[in-house]
Amino acid sequence: MASVALALTAPSAGAAAPPASSLGCDAARGAVVDSLGTLTQRHGLAGAAVEVVDGRCGKWGAARGVADLGTGRPMNAKDRLRIGSVSKTFTATVVVQLAAEGRIGLDAPVERYLPGLIRGHGHDGRTITVRQLLQHTSGLPDHVEAFVDRPVNEWRHRHFEPRELIATALGLPRPDKKWHYSTTNTVIAGLVVEKVTGRGIEAEVTRRIIEPLALRDTYWPGDDSRIRGPHSRSYFRDADADAPDGTRSPRVDGTEWNVTFGGAGGALVSAPSDVGRFFGALLGGKLLPARWLAEMKRTVPADPDRLWPGARYGLGLIASPLECGGWWWGHGGTVPGGHRALGAVGPGGRSVSLALNEVPDTDRAEEDFHAVVNTAFCADRTEPTDRTDRTDHAKETP
Repeated sequence: MASVALALTAPSAGAAAPPASSLGCDAARGAVVDSLGTLTQRHGLAGAAVEVVDGRCGKWGAARGVADLGTGRPMNAKDRLRIGSVSKTFTATVVVQLAAEGRIGLDAPVERYLPGLIRGHGHDGRTITVRQLLQHTSGLPDHVEAFVDRPVNEWRHRHFEPRELIATALGLPRPDKKWHYSTTNTVIAGLVVEKVTGRGIEAEVTRRIIEPLALRDTYWPGDDSRIRGPHSRSYFRDADADAPDGTRSPRVDGTEWNVTFGGAGGALVSAPSDVGRFFGALLGGKLLPARWLAEMKRTVPADPDRLWPGARYGLGLIASPLECGGWWWGHGGTVPGGHRALGAVGPGGRSVSLALNEVPDTDRAEEDFHAVVNTAFCADRTEPTDRTDRTDHAKETP
């Protein structure tokens, strides 16, 4: 394996330069670099990168590990990657925009827009609302669960139609919990958008979000299994391959993948800078009127077994408590090929965008992944502020 590399980029041109007296900014960068190093060195992940933007420390990125194990090219916070379920927030934003325009009713039944689509196995589109789709309280199974235990080469390069994915989900056992994370929900929401607008969800996300925000590294790949432009490779452990006892399964390059299986809920390609810009615009009120952003931020408790302890879920938005007080708002995403992304905005408007090109495969590695996010938001918070925030925010519920 190529040696671990370190990259730390200075504030970009045009970004606000950090004040000379902000010694906490340098300390925060160092703490984030160390936390990324925990992922690549202690847990052996191929590469990890983060971009942070705020008004005090400016815009900066850090990376550890490699983007390409074959060449040893260092990981880079500017590289594109598959952002998986971060796509859900893009789709949810368009649905809520259409609700703000009076074209979709959040509390209207899915049957109004897609008659007869959801039927069977105890599911009925007449009793499931659009809000429940975006909130994952519809009671629908997740079609992705039908694929994960199958050999990857059976479906890795296949094209899937949205209605095929929905039919697959309806044939799965009914979830036993009220909140059940399901990509199928967002696939259906994408079809609602298509029914209302006459254009596919890909076209509407592009027209309403990607182009107005100039997200030049963000696009829907369709059936193209490659990633266009500069990007990190991605890696996963092949559980189907033989491995000597006591050793990990061999690493496989998972960069080329047909992600139509994720559709409106998981197919986008992007880069940390674009993800950060999107969440900054959304949570800064640039994509929705305040009333409708508030609808997105009305949350319910999430199942900690499917997200993590303390997380809550709104309409395509996750709210997660910070160790230093307050909450971050955003979304994470994982694809089977090994890419993982997370974009979030925290107290004071700081945005953090994280990219991995190999998914943590132990509970401790998963905890250390979330520790990177906490470090990026909390490392330069002063102790008095931390104490106040812990007191003030401990009882808050988004």
